[in-house]
Amino acid sequence: MSENNHAWLNHELKYIVSGDSISKGVIYDENRSRYVVLENNYVSLLQQKLKGAVHNTARFGNTLVKGLTNLKRDVEKDKPNIVLIEYGGNDCDFNWNEIALNPDAEHNPKTDFAIFEKKLTEAIEFVKSQHIVPVLMSLPPLNADKYFKWVSKNDPEAEKNIMKWLGSVTKIYWWQERYNSTILKVSEMTKTRFIDVRGAFLEHPDYTRFLCSDGIHPNEDGHRIICDKVLEFIRNNYRQLLRDNSEGNLVIE
Repeated sequence: MSENNHAWLNHELKYIVSGDSISKGVIYDENRSRYVVLENNYVSLLQQKLKGAVHNTARFGNTLVKGLTNLKRDVEKDKPNIVLIEYGGNDCDFNWNEIALNPDAEHNPKTDFAIFEKKLTEAIEFVKSQHIVPVLMSLPPLNADKYFKWVSKNDPEAEKNIMKWLGSVTKIYWWQERYNSTILKVSEMTKTRFIDVRGAFLEHPDYTRFLCSDGIHPNEDGHRIICDKVLEFIRNNYRQLLRDNSEGNLVIE
């Protein structure tokens, strides 16, 4: 993608981060017993290191289907140099309350597996059609045991019913891994670069300490891991985008 390098040096650099609550910087605050936006989330940390303006369009609860329309609109409006695409955590999720109430019924994820692949491919093709560089991110691994406790709300009856439907807690990890594998598949099919966030977490045998008590959202240390991995990618591919500490920068929320 070296053809972009010269042009990028002569224009104001702009980036869009399109994703869900992870990119929004949402963590679970134990002291306040609620979700909050972490000030030092990975996008905020990145903007301190990058030349140009970072537009974080990520939203809590975003699925790819929800986010794709906004992604297209924002790309056409802002004309960024790079779009960082981070989806899948909500797409692979289920309505656990419904499962707890009726474990014998058929239950589908928020985004069907095949639709996820199709929409992710569509997102990549659209961004490339605008002569903009898309970069995919893999999913941070979850803590299946904690996530199971979280979605069943420590209710013994809910736990029993959800387990009846699931069969095994490890199926939660397996299901999320399928969606993560699709991100890598789309990356390969479309010849799109991706940042292996999952691999960065799994380098640590005790990776679960980088997740909140809900078992799925990275905590503050987890956000540092993501930031470091993205910076490693930029150093290896787009070093000219990194700024020195004397330069100013801008984040648009």
